[in-house]
Amino acid sequence: MLDLSRLRALHAVAVHGSVAAAAAALGYTPSAVSQQIAKLERETRTTLLERRGRGVALTEEARHLADAAQELLAIVERAETTLEERRGQPGGLLTVAAFASAARGLLPGVLADLARRHPALDVRLSEVDPHLSVDLVAKGVTDLAVAHDWDIAPLPAPDGIEQVFIGDERCDLVVPEEHPFARRPLVRREDLGGQRWVCQPPGRVCHDWLMRTLRSAGFEPDVAHVAEENHTLVALVAAGLGIAVIPHLGTGPLPAGAVAVPLEPAPVRRLYALWRTGAARRPAITEAVRTLQEHWGARRTGDAASVRAQRGAAAQ
Repeated sequence: MLDLSRLRALHAVAVHGSVAAAAAALGYTPSAVSQQIAKLERETRTTLLERRGRGVALTEEARHLADAAQELLAIVERAETTLEERRGQPGGLLTVAAFASAARGLLPGVLADLARRHPALDVRLSEVDPHLSVDLVAKGVTDLAVAHDWDIAPLPAPDGIEQVFIGDERCDLVVPEEHPFARRPLVRREDLGGQRWVCQPPGRVCHDWLMRTLRSAGFEPDVAHVAEENHTLVALVAAGLGIAVIPHLGTGPLPAGAVAVPLEPAPVRRLYALWRTGAARRPAITEAVRTLQEHWGARRTGDAASVRAQRGAAAQ
């Protein structure tokens, strides 16, 4: 009889591409995942992982076994969903994937609220790219994902995945406090020419949006500094090194030297929660989604008050 936890470890390696990434997704150490795979190799008398440079690759036999593991995990999920539905209370393990700024700016409060309301529910969070998270949900690695899209990059939702809209997130122009824009009530896109920018690297949606927007307005972007993290971008702005367009979740409380100014028309990204259709009846899913929407609504009210206060301070 094959051990399900070992099959789960193999499936995670197949999905994530490495033992380390699989361990991070499962909440294990890489050593623990390697041990599970080694035990599965002994059980099946089959080589499952082969060394490739500094990493590993699945053998053909391992890929067939990983496909079977995905089917078995789906059956287990349906059984767990039925039991939880009959109990009528959220419980068990719920794995959640969220993009970086949501994992930092939204999920901590949501997870704390779920833990307080439902002590039988064990929620585990992983920070992942929004477009990768959809695939993780589809393959059964993650139960629930919080992802986003923009008008220039719609979020794909494959068959078997359900999604619900959480809300729109506005993006602000963040500028040094001595910048002329800092004293304006708002800045229009046609005013953005001739500025030095800090932004995320090429290939990221924020970067692509900025390039398209400025070029459509007749400006060639002058990108002085590139960084992955929004907090790094904000720090560069606060140091007077450029201006940036940053979503609300990515800014947080701004440091001294940086001011957020509304940009019109405002860039907007849309936030979604996604889960597998087979788990749609699970109380843990419905309660987590409800809590996400509740916290987002409360956050938007707070954001509006924060922007008004900051704008008033900048005008003084």
